[in-house]
Amino acid sequence: MSDSEAQQPHHRNQLNDLLGREWLYATRSIALTGTPPTPLNDLTPEEWAAWSGPVLASAYPTRGSASAAHHIRKAHPSPKPPALLSEIIRFFTKPNGWVLDPFAGVGGTLLACAQTQRQAIGIELSQQYIELYGQAADALALPRLPVLQGDAREVLNSPSIQHQQFDLVLTDPPYSSMLSRARTGQRRKHGNAAATPFTDDPADLGNVDYPTFLRELTKIVAQSLQPLRVGGHLVLFVKDLQPTPEHHNMLHADIVSALYQLSQLRYRGYRIWYDQSAMLYPFGYPYSFVANQVHQFLLIFQKQAEEKL
Repeated sequence: MSDSEAQQPHHRNQLNDLLGREWLYATRSIALTGTPPTPLNDLTPEEWAAWSGPVLASAYPTRGSASAAHHIRKAHPSPKPPALLSEIIRFFTKPNGWVLDPFAGVGGTLLACAQTQRQAIGIELSQQYIELYGQAADALALPRLPVLQGDAREVLNSPSIQHQQFDLVLTDPPYSSMLSRARTGQRRKHGNAAATPFTDDPADLGNVDYPTFLRELTKIVAQSLQPLRVGGHLVLFVKDLQPTPEHHNMLHADIVSALYQLSQLRYRGYRIWYDQSAMLYPFGYPYSFVANQVHQFLLIFQKQAEEKL
């Protein structure tokens, strides 16, 4: 078959309108089936490259109309900026995609989903935080997305969760008992030594020791994987604790190690969120070095198909 013949339908072809090369491809002995994977998001290559850089630096406002009702959300010890969460949501989902947050807090993830035309369901142990989320949504003239009250270990088994397929699990869990301990060092000198626990509920993962936290978080992630679609992602905020003589306390590394036991979960790497608005303190001055931890890790995982035996 000459090149010219391959570029136009043959005049004697009464079967179809295929060109010569198309006919040749259609008659191969192995037919490949299936559809190509759906693109993850609508970003351009330039936007994709910029977002996947190692450090995400920001200084989101905490006053005025651009603060996303921070004056309401700040009752939570660690509210995440909806603008930051919106960036993550836009990367890992498309418009009208579904997001699950099993530690919803004052609803930063849900506010971000409403702002970016995504759907979401949250789970939150504290009824007080759920009410504050509703107030923030009203203040921003955003629809209130559903938040289910209760322990995530129980609520994740509910039909409203299990009957919905999610594209992304995005959450900021407590970091073991970090906030339930009294402050030390420079903050104590300035009269800001009080502990700021999320709740006083024994079921709160912010009130348990380090090994228990890792074990229970792994259980919650395993439950969250069930309604997450194959190919969907889990993005987990983590902040390390200060090291002690007994342990390095690199919580992000220990979480990755703990979640490796979940066969359907593949670790894809991390980004560092550098919060430029965080205050610096002269911890340890003038005797020893103590790190100012003004960053958090965004641990990124992806759900894989189950291997068939």
